[in-house]
Amino acid sequence: MEPDVQRKIIHLDMDAFYASVEQRDHPALRGRPVAVGGSRQRGVVAAASYEARQFGVRSAMAATVALRKCPDLVFVKPRFEVYKAVSRQIRAIFAEHTPLIEPVSLDEAYLDVTTNLKQIATATQIAEEIRSAIFNQTQLTASAGISYNKFLAKLASDYRKPNGQFVIKPHQGLEFVAGLAVGQFHGIGHVTAAKMNQLGIFTGLDLRHQTEAFLRQHFGKAGGYYYAIARAQDHRPVVADRVRKSLGSETTFDRDLLTLAEVATALVPIATSVWEASQRTRVQGRTVTLKVKYGDFQQITRSRTGWAYIHTQEMLLQVCQELVASLEPLEKGVRLLGVAISNLDTGEEKVGQQLVLGF
Repeated sequence: MEPDVQRKIIHLDMDAFYASVEQRDHPALRGRPVAVGGSRQRGVVAAASYEARQFGVRSAMAATVALRKCPDLVFVKPRFEVYKAVSRQIRAIFAEHTPLIEPVSLDEAYLDVTTNLKQIATATQIAEEIRSAIFNQTQLTASAGISYNKFLAKLASDYRKPNGQFVIKPHQGLEFVAGLAVGQFHGIGHVTAAKMNQLGIFTGLDLRHQTEAFLRQHFGKAGGYYYAIARAQDHRPVVADRVRKSLGSETTFDRDLLTLAEVATALVPIATSVWEASQRTRVQGRTVTLKVKYGDFQQITRSRTGWAYIHTQEMLLQVCQELVASLEPLEKGVRLLGVAISNLDTGEEKVGQQLVLGF
């Protein structure tokens, strides 16, 4: 038996998190199409309510495009401090069940509940209890995917959204993957899916029929990943928080970002997440690193190191935006962005120092 078959993994994903928080806190927005971020004239949608999604409005979409699709769309300024506070509530619920929690972003995480603190027999019951507690404490809904590895758990959490859960059991993994279109696979974006289609690969079963050598020839290092997931294999463990040499956060987008303006807007919540982690752990850093993964899975990083420590959120955002500007011209779509700070120090005497921006 494969080692990951023995695991019980839950992927918890909040439903339209930012938009749902705004609708919860502002009753006038309930039942209306809501977009968080951007503005009616410019900017990018950071998150969309399910009412907006029915019109085709999606995250990372230009505000002008979103308005054409949904003229009644209501734009709301993001409140990241509020989203962070709710995320901490949710994280505390997770911690009642397992210490093996791997946050992916503010609104999603993997949990390894192979053994759990409440001695509950099934992962399905644990997911139900967690989703119920989240709703009771926050009035927000979450979806859950349960399976024997992280890849399948992620797929499963999308299967019954919103406010649902789905289980992929060990004997169901291969069949489940075989029937999916490759564009539905986590980790395969629109550009890669189109390339696969050109090669005659349309489904998970088609993908499984390819050799690893063939996939590496056409997709580079990512070919090995595609070879494994076509066979429902993913041996990555759930990695809980630990002492690190850096603090970072990253997001993979549903659609590739095609302009620097989209990249700059999408980077704000990511950098905000890193700043909050820095404040929570009382850690400061001198080096800021921007991670960019393009639609073809090429990955680059850009870094800047100051002479002193970053001590304000605005300072971190400024450096991030300067790193974004260094990407010009943007010649291909961006599927993932990440921000990290390193060269860490926990000394409180650094708080008053200024970061010199003349790197």
